[in-house]
Amino acid sequence: MPIQNHHLIDFPKIIDPRGNLTVAEQMEHVPFDIQRVYWTYDVPSGESRGGHAHRECEEVIIAVSGSFDVTLDFGDHRQTYHLNHPYQGLYVGTGVWRTLDDFSSGAVCLVLASQLFDEEDYIRDYDEYLQYLGVQETSHL
Repeated sequence: MPIQNHHLIDFPKIIDPRGNLTVAEQMEHVPFDIQRVYWTYDVPSGESRGGHAHRECEEVIIAVSGSFDVTLDFGDHRQTYHLNHPYQGLYVGTGVWRTLDDFSSGAVCLVLASQLFDEEDYIRDYDEYLQYLGVQETSHL
């Protein structure tokens, strides 16, 4: 899987003394048509979210409140991003295993997705993911 299958996106930040505003428009700031939006919140201390990859769905992950880490696993290496700015998102393309953890108190994770929910699009077993990539077992790095 190419390393370019992920990158940070800086959304426009409009500064105003009454409160800042950020906007994300499909095909302008987000590199796909947005088909689904969902958010995760009230994540208990020490819990993780994600733990899967998508075959077809692309996503942009945003910490709209608080902070959390997103670890992307490519089968042969990992990269972790600390998200803590509501004007910044992490684009995650297809075929990338992602795990979200270290949620701060009150953190809200917003996800913009290119596909409607489809359970068949998910790869939820790590060994199946490695097989999907054609990578030999690496003992979870």
